[in-house]
Amino acid sequence: QLQLVESGGGLVQPGGSLRLSCAASGFSLATYAVGWFRQAPGKEREGVSCINYSGSNTYYANAVKGRFTISKDVARNTVDLYMNNLKPEDTAVYFCAAALHGDAPHAMCVTTPSNPRGHGTQVTVSS
Repeated sequence: QLQLVESGGGLVQPGGSLRLSCAASGFSLATYAVGWFRQAPGKEREGVSCINYSGSNTYYANAVKGRFTISKDVARNTVDLYMNNLKPEDTAVYFCAAALHGDAPHAMCVTTPSNPRGHGTQVTVSS
């Protein structure tokens, strides 16, 4: 069974940092593109950052460019999202999704793969 599990969310003050991890089980991320997506109450789902299957190409939404970094660790079978200088508008449920042999991170972040997909982790940025 293909499964993705997110971790690392929590409550952080504005300007703080968090690291989210997306761990895969039942399959290897070495051949999958992975994306991080977020959804806040009353807002559209947004593709935050995506990385292609080889790890050679990434995409970042304008809202997070320069603050977030996506990284794939094949040995750990995880994809991490490092989030710095967090703002209240980053508050949302963050989830990851994967696409076999995906090689177009921008397109992936726009379309949001449906399977496999994790259940999400809450990130709250508030003072």
